[in-house]
Amino acid sequence: MTWIEDPEFAPDRPFGPQTLPYGVLGTAKGPTVAVRVGKHAVPLRSVADELGPRVGGLVSGDSLDPLLAAGPAAWRELRERLLELVVADSRPKGAELIRADWHTQLLPFTVADFADFYSSRHHAENVGKIFRREAEPLLPNWTHLPVGYHGRSGTVVVSGTDVARPNGQRRVSGDPTPVFGPTRRLDFEAEVGFVCGGEPATSIETEDFAEHVFGAVLVNDWSARDIQSWEYQPLGPFLAKSFATSMSGWITPLAALEQARVPTTGYDHQLLDYLVEERPWGLDLRLEVRCNDTLLSRPPFAEMYWSPAQQLAHLTVNGSTVRPGDLFASGTVSGPEPDQRGCLLELSWGGSDPVTLEDGEQRTFLQDGDRVTISATAPGEHGRPVGLGDVSGTVLPAVRR
Repeated sequence: MTWIEDPEFAPDRPFGPQTLPYGVLGTAKGPTVAVRVGKHAVPLRSVADELGPRVGGLVSGDSLDPLLAAGPAAWRELRERLLELVVADSRPKGAELIRADWHTQLLPFTVADFADFYSSRHHAENVGKIFRREAEPLLPNWTHLPVGYHGRSGTVVVSGTDVARPNGQRRVSGDPTPVFGPTRRLDFEAEVGFVCGGEPATSIETEDFAEHVFGAVLVNDWSARDIQSWEYQPLGPFLAKSFATSMSGWITPLAALEQARVPTTGYDHQLLDYLVEERPWGLDLRLEVRCNDTLLSRPPFAEMYWSPAQQLAHLTVNGSTVRPGDLFASGTVSGPEPDQRGCLLELSWGGSDPVTLEDGEQRTFLQDGDRVTISATAPGEHGRPVGLGDVSGTVLPAVRR
């Protein structure tokens, strides 16, 4: 029994009391930090007094920035107090309840830095087979370190934001001279992102992962494959990735995913000490990718070769500092089966095997007007599902240059 009358706020539903993700909603009173309860949300400024003086002020504003900076002790205290409030029999004094889907989702925190990894072996091997048909699919360094690149924090956008088709240089078959114009091979990438917080830190050990990561989001790191294939040698992704990265508006606390922890996949050799995990941080997250309501794939995050804790350890081992608001993503999540591939590059095998949508149309890559939505759940305590907020975006035509 709870004062929140919402059938989706139940232990057997993804956004029941076991999840309690945080976000920022635009309301008539201005942007407000909120916690999601089923299809509804509780603006936390309305219960700031009930939360207590130490944490109430952290969530009374229009951004999660103060909460991220406060660190893990404050995160634990807030979550414990919120759980008490939302499952209470009677409405707490002053508590508001609004429909989450009736309000605009806003970017919930200031993205300080963004890094993207390449941590699915299935994805990396498939891409290697597509692009390097006569060579080994994995390059020699791949099984020794989490390969990644630094992206653009300024083009990280919240779920629901439209994405314009990017322009750039690309090669036309048989012509050594590149042309300029809109990408013809626009793709999605189904990924999981991790939001950092606490004191700025460097050389973070894998066992300290939870002290520096506030929660998880779903990420679509949109990619222009033809622009990428021309520009990425020798330094890697640049304009093909930097035009837009979409993330969930709701951040699922890392504490809600404790029961979803699983071992990562087996390694080919002994890892260097800084990448060894005493208790692995692999996560059993079950993703689904839809294009225009057609289910395209179900990528399993449990199949990832490198865990997020290993990614964070590698990101900081050289002395790089992680700050509150830093976001890093897993790279495309793909499994061993064809219906578990996390991007159209793999699903259409480089464009040679089109994907058929429910309306009969076919896709090798995304067309203008296509809408991509990524969702996910994880197992929680007693088998209760834990939800991750959807990330979606619609492709708009390119801006003429």
